[in-house]
Amino acid sequence: MNYDKLLNKIKRIHFIGIGGSGMCPLAEILRSEGFELSGSDMNESDTLDRIKSYGIPVYMGHKAENINGAELVVYSAAIKETNPERAEAVKRNIPCIERSVMLGIVTRRYRRSIAVSGTHGKTTTTAMLSQILIGSGFDPSAIIGGKLPFIGGNSYIGKSDIIVCEACEYVDTFLELNPYMSIILNIDADHLDYFKNLDNIKKSFNTFSKQTTGVLVINGDDKNTLEAIEDVNIEKITYGFNKTNDYYAVNLKADKGIHEQFDLMYKGKKITTVKLIVPGKHNVYNALAAASAAHYLGATANEISENLHKFGGVHRRFEILGTPMGITVADDFAHHPTELTVTLNAAMKMGFKKVWAVFQPHTFSRTAMLLDDFAQALKIPDEVIISEILPVRETNTYNIYSTDLGKKVPNSKCIDTFEDITKYVCDNAQEGDLILTMGGGNVYMCANMILKELQYREENK
Repeated sequence: MNYDKLLNKIKRIHFIGIGGSGMCPLAEILRSEGFELSGSDMNESDTLDRIKSYGIPVYMGHKAENINGAELVVYSAAIKETNPERAEAVKRNIPCIERSVMLGIVTRRYRRSIAVSGTHGKTTTTAMLSQILIGSGFDPSAIIGGKLPFIGGNSYIGKSDIIVCEACEYVDTFLELNPYMSIILNIDADHLDYFKNLDNIKKSFNTFSKQTTGVLVINGDDKNTLEAIEDVNIEKITYGFNKTNDYYAVNLKADKGIHEQFDLMYKGKKITTVKLIVPGKHNVYNALAAASAAHYLGATANEISENLHKFGGVHRRFEILGTPMGITVADDFAHHPTELTVTLNAAMKMGFKKVWAVFQPHTFSRTAMLLDDFAQALKIPDEVIISEILPVRETNTYNIYSTDLGKKVPNSKCIDTFEDITKYVCDNAQEGDLILTMGGGNVYMCANMILKELQYREENK
């Protein structure tokens, strides 16, 4: 079925899991285009409150009758075939599509769709580029994988022909997209439960690149990316630190690793100086990608530098939660060895007395397949606490446990529960330390528990 054409013939759409971070922005965009929506979810959330504020009917819990009146049903990746609403839609012959398919349909309704892909940095770069374009008056729409304080959420509804979105490679969902501009930040070994090896990941990125209709913006310093797009016949823009790139950074300076500054060059000429208030070399790369894309679209040097300077980060990307008792508590989404390495290296340069990393391994497959790489990354901080592995969608057929990782990290401690981790860390951290929770799951809950416990101790000295 041609779902793009179907959208021109229908009026009422039902979202199963409408409160999800990937579902809510799509619902907002479709609502702005005049579609009648309904939705269901299992849990209350900030995003669900936002959906309800528009007057969209939202049912708590999943029941067959919730889809009454729907002409199309959209479901999130977490919704199984046995879900009563999805099953009822099939029974009634109501078209049913997964969220990534709807993302492809929606983005194709914009003349200039921009898809930000790569193993690491998608959310931050999407947010940076969105902030530049919004702040420069381009009035794009945007779908971001995390909350951007600049817009007060993870989506923005503009009136131009530009939309910016993340393009996730997991289970090849980004192959539902046909972007005008594709940004490839990097290609690394991840999601090996699906891809099996790096070569298969490169093949998927190659296919994704060939589905791009206008221009590729690529990290010219990344060997895997260059190999993946080698035979792609389309306009290419490169960025990086190497001066052979179209856009590159020179004169890098860091203020105790907290602020990054560099001169942005384009084909040998200085465009502007960029002063970031987010830390780490990886964020310089993210900023280069966003700046390259924005400059290509027509943003001025001043617009690029001013908006990047105002960029204060994204929710769960080295997000500082508080400093009770002189101890800094922060949370980060890093869940791959490469992400842990760059984040922890940045943290170690910030001048803290000690850096405590509280790491929650994310999926059995990733932990098992990248065990030695995780161990190397976790040797960087002063203190390491490792929680139980979060299974997500898996069963432990790999016979892997957090203790297997702990054995490879000297002086680390494996503590299963967030309650016990909170007590241990709060009992032992000192003024001037950084406690950084890390992982792609719900470890942010542990960060909040640590923060509250330290605040309680501070108030009751």
